[in-house]
Order: sequence, then C-alpha cells, then structure tokens
Amino acid sequence: MEFERRGSANRRHRIAAGNLAGFAAAALSSAGVPDEDARLVADSLVQADLWGHESHGVMRLSSCLKRLASAVMRAVTEVRVISEYGAVAVWDGGDGLGQVIAARAMRAAMQRAAVHGVSAISVRNSNHYGTAMYFTRMAPPQGQIALLMTNASPAMAPWGGTLATVGTNPWSIGAPAGRYPPLLLDIANTSVARGKILLARQQGRPIPAGWAVDRMGEPTTDPVQALAGLLLPMGGHKGYGIAVMIDVLAGVLSGSSYAGAVQGPYQAERRSGCGHLLVVLNISAFMPLQEFNARAEELIRQLKSVPAAPGCGEVLYPGEPEARFEERARLEGIALPDKTLADLEQIARTTGIAAAGIRA
Repeated sequence: MEFERRGSANRRHRIAAGNLAGFAAAALSSAGVPDEDARLVADSLVQADLWGHESHGVMRLSSCLKRLASAVMRAVTEVRVISEYGAVAVWDGGDGLGQVIAARAMRAAMQRAAVHGVSAISVRNSNHYGTAMYFTRMAPPQGQIALLMTNASPAMAPWGGTLATVGTNPWSIGAPAGRYPPLLLDIANTSVARGKILLARQQGRPIPAGWAVDRMGEPTTDPVQALAGLLLPMGGHKGYGIAVMIDVLAGVLSGSSYAGAVQGPYQAERRSGCGHLLVVLNISAFMPLQEFNARAEELIRQLKSVPAAPGCGEVLYPGEPEARFEERARLEGIALPDKTLADLEQIARTTGIAAAGIRA
C-alpha cells in the first residue's frame, strides 16, 4: 500500500507524527530490535523531523535497517561496563543501536550527576545516534545541563590538507531556561552536517555555495559531487580544530575508533566504531536551580530584546526555532520529500508492514 501523496512533487506529503513513529518502530521490530528499543529509535527519528532536522529523521530508517540486516549493527543492544570511578564510567556499546546506547548513558550520567554534582560517561564501539539534542534535552527537566559529543566518519580534510580524515564530530548542549523551552544547541563542525547534503540529494536540489568542494577540490553546489568530495569546516581552521579535539574526547579517550577508522551510518558493510562523551552538570551543586532559571530567563530576555537585522523577523535563542517548528509540525503533520517517501514505501513492501496509518 502506498503512502498518501499530497501537493506538488517536492516535500508536500504530510504524515501524522504518531503514525510515522508507529510505522518506523514496527519496521525496526521486524529486524529483531526489541520493542522498547524500536520505539525509542523510531521516536528519535520522528522527533528530528518534528524539529525540522530532516537530515536526521526517518530518511535514515532505510540505512538503519540495512546495517541491521548486515549485522554490522546489532539489533539487541548489550552495553558492557569497562570501568567505574565515582562520577566517571567507561562503557562498551558492543555495536548496538546508537540511540539506545546514548539514552542509557544519558540516564546513567544524570543519576551520577545527582549524586556527585557532575558526571562523565565515555562510550566506545557505538553507532550513529541521530540528533544529539534528542538526548541533551533529557537533562533540563531534571535541573541539569548536558553536553554530548560524538566522532563521525571522515568528511573534511585536515586544515591545509586534501584527504578526508576528520569527521563532522557534532556536539550538543542542553540547559534549562526557566519558563521558556530549554536552551538546546546541536551543531556539526563542518559548514553543514553531511545529512543536509544527503537531504538535498533526496530532494533533487542544489546546495548553497560554501558547503563543500568536489573530489578535485573545486567549489560545488551539486550534492552528488559534494558527497564524493569534502565538506568544508565551519569558521575555517576553527571548525577543524574543534572537530579534532572532539575526536580526542569521543574517540581517542573512549578507546573507540577515531579519524579515518570511523564508519558512517550509510556504510552497510562495516561496523561504525564511533565513540561518545557525555558530561552532565547538576545545577543545584553550583547554585539554587531557581536562581539559575531566573538568570537564564534574563539572558533570553536580553537576547530577544535586541533589534532584528533587516530581513529577520526577530531574534531567536538556541532551541527556539525547533520548539516552534515542532508545534506547527504536530498540528499539520510531517512533510517528507518524494525520495524519503519512496524509501518508506519500499520498506513497507519488503517487511509487509501495513502503511495505511501513515496519513495526515
């Protein structure tokens, strides 16, 4: 059965978030993922779409299923504790599902921070976990601040080099904001996440200049050429430097793979080997939570009181665009490009899972 198609040929197909999550969870369960874990992974993908992070949304479901089918990623996630030292722990993810590993690690880090004031959990042998702010947002409701980083497959060259050796190595910070939705930052260290170029390829549109160069080192707006070439670091040498240091923290320190040895989520024949670092701060160990929230609210007030630049409606704080996008997407449904919709239809045919509920 085909998914409902509406509107023009590009990105006008809206699907209710709950129906989309149910379909994704059923597909993952059919691949041997335990039901609870399948629901978590599915929710993380759909939540990315709800935030407008389509590059990390359900367009990744097909690749996830391929990695499960080839057994380079294990359907049943079994985490092993390598060491524990008070507020610090080292885990081995055993090539399990990245989202499941990250969620378990974040909960454990939050529990340790509640006791010690601060905690750090290092993870080796994990997989891509999707949108990092899905996990850092877990801390603010508990009066905590979370920092999460991961290394990734090579996407950019070392500054001054010509060979992809350094990953996008994204990171996220989540903090309470009092009466406002939480402050949430989630960024890669390249000009753009690789997933956004993949999304452009899905949608059949060019990418902006300055995102990437082709395999000959020439600037390109062709997403296919960009994926075969190199992504450019954000802020020139600064983005490169941050990416390398995150590789130190998430890869070298964790005992996982690093630099060119990390494999990406679209590589279905090789284990990922990516690593993570999670750090959680319990705000009450630093100051009363009520005081922190008041200060955060004042920070946001000052940011939003700045006059908007020409062409900008208003100043937004980190996390506010996603909160607004989600509010609208939950009402109107999630818009998917044709290629993503076709991938989901293929999953439905392959697995025999009914797609009738995937309707706005």
